[in-house]
Amino acid sequence: MRTFGVEEELLLVDAESLEPLPRGMLVVAAQGNTVPSGHSLTTEFKQEQVEVNSPPQYTLAEQLEAIRTGRTLAEEAAALAGGTVVALPVDPGNHSTHIVQGERNQQITERFGATAFAQLTNGFHIHVAINSLEEAVIAVDRIRVWLPVLLALSGNSPFAKGVDSGFASYRYQKWTRWPNSGPTEIYGSAAAYKAQCQALFNSGVPLDAGMLYFDARPSDHQPTLEVRVADVCLKAEHAAVIAAITRALVETAIRNQDQEPLPVPVTVLRSWTWHASRYGVESELIQPHTGKPAPAAEVVAQLLDGVREVLTEYNELSTVETVVADILQAGSGARIQRAAYAQRHNFYDVMRAALDATHEHRDPKSIVQGSPVE
Repeated sequence: MRTFGVEEELLLVDAESLEPLPRGMLVVAAQGNTVPSGHSLTTEFKQEQVEVNSPPQYTLAEQLEAIRTGRTLAEEAAALAGGTVVALPVDPGNHSTHIVQGERNQQITERFGATAFAQLTNGFHIHVAINSLEEAVIAVDRIRVWLPVLLALSGNSPFAKGVDSGFASYRYQKWTRWPNSGPTEIYGSAAAYKAQCQALFNSGVPLDAGMLYFDARPSDHQPTLEVRVADVCLKAEHAAVIAAITRALVETAIRNQDQEPLPVPVTVLRSWTWHASRYGVESELIQPHTGKPAPAAEVVAQLLDGVREVLTEYNELSTVETVVADILQAGSGARIQRAAYAQRHNFYDVMRAALDATHEHRDPKSIVQGSPVE
């Protein structure tokens, strides 16, 4: 069984006003370096955010608890700085942001100008263990057409600058303003992947490997494939299940490496991902085998059918189907936020609803069925 871990980028807000709070460096310093659970907090690009790094897990049940533990850790550290954390991908209001001090961040700001100034986005990064770069490329080439569906399931950023953006994931629209972001073409081999990365470095545009902001990429600092397409999710169980689906996609792709990846050009795949960012699971998604729109529930079902064998083997199928059905029926975070805003047209209500969902602690047995698979 492959291990998988997650990184959650969270919005730091004032505990009373729930407005963004520029104290990320203080929060990380308050948390310290020694945590028995293996979690850690790090700063991100802006002072109004913190990142929670969770240790690798084997089971979906473990992953759910790791995500909850990480959120609690961040909440407790934020409280020491007069704040709290909320799982929102963007600030729904219209507030200024502050860059975290450091030479690299300063270089990014100088090089990328307004793109950097406007950037405050919180993603959900899933790391799946791999045995080699070749194996990572095999997986990337085959899962790329399904990444828009993961984005749609996670859609949690409808508001920005004080208005409804019209998107389920406006974070993705903001994020892909960076060069070297978004979908990737089919590489075919580790050598081809390395050659393309080197060509990007030769251009002088990315500062380093950390700025290869692809929707999925081999990690440059650990033996994992990092899938970065999703919004940070309001509900911990949504996040855990999306992580489990991602692991199943990677495992299925590697097991079926003799099957050629679907030959979808990157320009076409980019439009599929835009569509997923726009509508989430509220309407239609692009069906990878036809390239045409189909009901979101139908496309999600096709995704789950493709990874059913692995999910069954890992004893995760029932939980995944239950939570995915909840997302399809009750909506992702985007619908929750819009419902909160509709009450009084007040962004405090949006933040309060998001905060409650971020730290909701339901009984794990009511969500995760079955026992771990050894």
